Amino acid sequence: MPSYTYIARESASGREVRSALDANSEQAAVAALLNRNLLVISIQEKVGKKGKTAGGKVALQDLVVFTRQLATMIDAGLAMVQSLQALSEQTTNKVMRDVIKDVTTRVEGGDSFSDALGKHPKVFTKLYVCMVGAGEKGGLLADILARLATYLESTARLRKKVKSAMMYPTAVTLVAIGITVFLLVKVVPVFGDVFKGFGSKLPAPTQFLLDLSAFVQKTFLYIIVAGVAAVYGWLYFIKTPPGRWFWDSKRIKLPIFGVIAHKICLARFTRTLASLIRSGIPILEVLSITANTVGNVVMEKAIRICMTDIERGESISGALGKHPVFPSMIIRMLSAGEQTGKIDSMLERVADFLDEEIETTLSGLTSLIEPLLIVFLGVVVGGIVIAMFLPIFGLSDLVSKK
Repeated sequence: MPSYTYIARESASGREVRSALDANSEQAAVAALLNRNLLVISIQEKVGKKGKTAGGKVALQDLVVFTRQLATMIDAGLAMVQSLQALSEQTTNKVMRDVIKDVTTRVEGGDSFSDALGKHPKVFTKLYVCMVGAGEKGGLLADILARLATYLESTARLRKKVKSAMMYPTAVTLVAIGITVFLLVKVVPVFGDVFKGFGSKLPAPTQFLLDLSAFVQKTFLYIIVAGVAAVYGWLYFIKTPPGRWFWDSKRIKLPIFGVIAHKICLARFTRTLASLIRSGIPILEVLSITANTVGNVVMEKAIRICMTDIERGESISGALGKHPVFPSMIIRMLSAGEQTGKIDSMLERVADFLDEEIETTLSGLTSLIEPLLIVFLGVVVGGIVIAMFLPIFGLSDLVSKK
C-alpha cells in the first residue's frame, strides 16, 4: 500500500498538522483526512514504501549499537530528529538505514517515536516499543534506551555463547559424516574389487561394510532427498501450534541440553520482566509482553494463566508458583522482591545468576563433548580401516592353504 506525506490544518483550531498515512490512492488518503476534520494543504506519495524490512534482516548487534548511540545522543541534549539523521548516515546495514530514515520521516511528521518504531515490527519488538513508549511518557527516554541497550547486549552475549559452544561439535559431526560417506562411496568399493580375487569367505565386519557400501552407492541420492525432506518436514512441523507445543514441552526435559534450554528461557523471562517493571509499565501489560518474548509456548501458557490469577488479586510469586516450569528459586526471589518493593532488582540478580550458570554449563559441556567427538571419529574411521584390512591380515593363511 502506498504511503503519503501530507500537510493539513485542523478545521476547528486551525492548527497545522504534518504527518503520513497509508492509503490505496491519493483520493482515498484525502478522503481519510477529511473524515478526521483535516483540511489538506498539500499531499504527495513518498518514494518507496514504509517499513523496508521485508526483504532484509537487521542483526541484533546493529540494533544494540543503534540503541546505545541514540541513548548517548539524547542524554547529551541532541534533538530526536537530529540524532536519528546522524545514525542513519553512520550505519552500514542498508535495511537498518532505510528503517531509521523512515522513522525519522514519521517523527518529523508528528508521530511519536514509539509509534514510528511500531511500524517496523521485524526490527523493533513489542518489548522495545513499549519500553520506549514508557520512557516518552515519563520523560526518561535516555535512561530507558540505556537500559534497553544493556538488555540487548546481555541477550546478544548469551546468544553468542550458545552459538560458539555448539559450533565445534556441529563442525566435527559434519566432518565425521562427510569422511564416513567418502570412505563408503569411494574407498571401500576399491577394496571390494581387490577382495573378489581372494576366492574365500571374507570376515563378517568386512562383508558387512561392503554390503553397506553397495547399499549407500545405490541409494545415495534417495538418502540425500530423504534427509532433506526429513529436516524440512521437522522444521515445518515445529512451526505449527501442535508441533511447537510438542517440541517446547520436550526440549526443556532433555538431559543436559534440556537444562540449558530451560535456563535460557528463564533468563530471558526474568531479564525481560525486570526491564519492563523498572520502566514503569503496568504489570499485566508487562506479563503479556513477556509471554510473547519468552520463546517457549509452555512458559507462555503458564504466564497467561498467571495474568488471570493476578487480575483476581493474587501476588506474582503466588501465581507463578503454581506452575512447575518456574523453579522455586525464582519464586522465592520474586516473593522477597514483592516484600521489599524491589522486584526488578531481584529479577535482575536472578537473570545474572542464570547467565553465569548457562555459561558454566556450556563450558563444561564443550570440554566433555570435544574428547567424546574425537573418540567417536576415531572409532568410526578406525573401524572402517580395520574392517578393510582384516582380509589382508589373513592373506598368508589363504596362500599357505592353496
